[in-house]
Amino acid sequence: MSVRPRANPARPAVLPAGLPAATEAPARLRVGIVGAGRVGAVLGAALSTAGHEVVAASGVSAASAERAARLLPGVPLLPADEVVAASDLVVLAVPDDTLAGLVAGLAETGAWRRGQLLFHTSGAHGLAVLLPAERCGVLTLALHPAMTFSGAPEDAARLAAAPFGVTSRSEHRPVAETLVLEMGGEPFWIDEADRGLYHAALVTGANHLVTLVAEAADLLRAAGVHEPARVLTPLLTAALDNGLRRGDRGLTGPVSRGDVGTVAAHLDTLAERAPAAVDAYVALARRTTERALAAGRLRRHEGAPLLELLDSAQEAAR
Repeated sequence: MSVRPRANPARPAVLPAGLPAATEAPARLRVGIVGAGRVGAVLGAALSTAGHEVVAASGVSAASAERAARLLPGVPLLPADEVVAASDLVVLAVPDDTLAGLVAGLAETGAWRRGQLLFHTSGAHGLAVLLPAERCGVLTLALHPAMTFSGAPEDAARLAAAPFGVTSRSEHRPVAETLVLEMGGEPFWIDEADRGLYHAALVTGANHLVTLVAEAADLLRAAGVHEPARVLTPLLTAALDNGLRRGDRGLTGPVSRGDVGTVAAHLDTLAERAPAAVDAYVALARRTTERALAAGRLRRHEGAPLLELLDSAQEAAR
């Protein structure tokens, strides 16, 4: 079985280590997508563009069926075990909490077979969750696209040059790298023990950012600003650039100046106008103060009054 690289045609085909050698390995793989959701359908389309044949997919929701019809035209939607049976390469793009049960359940029914390739797209899991399949002779990989997919048409374009957090056994790195390059991504390596921290970092940076932006937009609307995006876009773009380039040194605003009065006024206003936002403001202001102190942006005598104020606000909210 081989995986044909798309990014560098001169590179030799990769034969998965530990699998039976074949003098005439197929030029392309039969690919099955278990979970034709926002991620799975996009990766399936990318693998198809790379020259592989997507032969089957599974998806239970109407949105999955619509997405599969758009991104994987002509590919039949089948039960998960039938998708596995039809495939050389299986992509598991299912929610984190269902992954372990799915892999184990397919192993119990004898769905996995020696010589298959398998990767999941979960950022939270590494290889351990795939052990039931590995024991059946399957070569397993964890390939997580560090990109946000919303189900919109632009998702496919976002895959181009997207970083992929890869966990694999050392002897399988060439296979993992080739697959990522074929899908248009760029691999970087995450140790099994670091997978949870890696995923928590991405959730903090991406998912929580969306919540933060939406919260800011809601507060602006409450303040009478009818087009919050016009106000937030240049401000947040600059703030993101500062944070990425300068880290804590890019911090601006009342906490970085030690303006206890301004923060206190914010808390009073939020308590009156948007009480549901108080807890998040307090938590973020506290962490910002702690980081500003650690980075030397605030002196201890400047940060202490801020922390006291935030402690009082937290107690009052209980």
